[in-house]
Amino acid sequence: MCEAVLLYPRPLARYPGRLLLLPLLPHRPPLKPLPSEIWSRIFVQALFEENQDAQPHSRHNNLRRSCLSLMLVCKGFKEVAMPLLYSSVCLHSVNSLQKFTAHLHSADQMWDSIRRIPYSTPGRWVQVLDLSELLAELDSSAYYAVNALLTQLFPLLPFLGKLTLYSGFLLSRRALASLTHRDGSSNIRALGGICYDPSIYSAVAVGEDPFVQLLRVCVNLELLEVTGVGLDDTDLELHLDDTESLKTPDIAVPLYLPHLRSLTLLSMPSSLLMYSLLHSPLPRLQILSLTPYDDIPFPASLSSLFLAKHGQHLHTIFLFTPKSWPTRYHSSPTTILQTSPRLRHLSLEYPLPALTIPFQTPLTGASSPFILPLQILSIPRPNSDFWATLERLLPFLPSLQIIHMRDVRWLRHGMTSRAQEAGIQGEMREWDRHLTRRGIRLLDGNWKESPGA
Repeated sequence: MCEAVLLYPRPLARYPGRLLLLPLLPHRPPLKPLPSEIWSRIFVQALFEENQDAQPHSRHNNLRRSCLSLMLVCKGFKEVAMPLLYSSVCLHSVNSLQKFTAHLHSADQMWDSIRRIPYSTPGRWVQVLDLSELLAELDSSAYYAVNALLTQLFPLLPFLGKLTLYSGFLLSRRALASLTHRDGSSNIRALGGICYDPSIYSAVAVGEDPFVQLLRVCVNLELLEVTGVGLDDTDLELHLDDTESLKTPDIAVPLYLPHLRSLTLLSMPSSLLMYSLLHSPLPRLQILSLTPYDDIPFPASLSSLFLAKHGQHLHTIFLFTPKSWPTRYHSSPTTILQTSPRLRHLSLEYPLPALTIPFQTPLTGASSPFILPLQILSIPRPNSDFWATLERLLPFLPSLQIIHMRDVRWLRHGMTSRAQEAGIQGEMREWDRHLTRRGIRLLDGNWKESPGA
């Protein structure tokens, strides 16, 4: 109870009076401290939403600096900010990876069984691990050391949800087994930058391909990005000559990937991994990035069959050939619009196919072309032969809004009119004039309209 406050209005009087001061408002009790979960949500909202539009590297640096500043405020903030600091880890050197692995290993060794949580900190706080920049600049002599570190690191990350590697770095069998046979494999939701060599993984596999074994335990996987090794001229001649002798592998049990939404399979004509995905139900697959090999017959190539099998529910298809020296382009199937009738975005690759329109309505079976919902069509650059194909398709594409030229940029302001009408620029402006009449925008590689638009 608060003490009474007395006022002495006439302290020098013979009989000074005393007045009791009564508060007009009740006494305000002290505020209860917020739980750590509330502070965690506040910090997540403030830190992650603020850096959402920044580049990945700068976003990670800003987040790290903010968490370090919060940890210096008080002990309570430190307990909340430290899990946020370890939630997203981006390493840039082998030395950093070695120190990070040693720190998590020593913390796991000191973790006792008396605690209620079986997984040690800070390893159980890590949810995102990005090693793309580290592996992109890695010398081949350090591959063994990095694979050994990853073999030791993966079991210490039970709640890892997103792993990003580099497409030029081949994960060893031991590191792949460490990622597969560990607690929390079902928590993985995204695997990016994975390098897959069928000649290594499939040839040495005992029973089943080791990468297929990994996918069997990643039942909550939503995003998968895999890059193969492609085909050289020798392999191509071998595949074309010995197509009849090739045998399709036997898949005992199909993969269970009910949440897979985005799949990338580049430079991979055929493999056990691709064959397993081909014969597995993918009910939520909407985005597919694929390198076309339509000129190579089955079973040496599975790309066209893959599009036909899983194309019914696709909304986006990217046909792309990774650039190498020399870059060998393969043809794309002409029936993409037939096998994928729900496409919203289609990106084609050289040589541009002469696309055909399905002439049978799915519901009635009548022999009449039906309307397609395609909105964005991407091609490398304008081509007079493909313009004839596009003119034939436009009546059946009423929703088409954008045609995107991936490898071409509009000339900057100040160039002469003759320069703007010459070569590929003149072809683009001719396309732009024809498409503008139909209400279709022509965008360059930067997704910008022509300067005169």
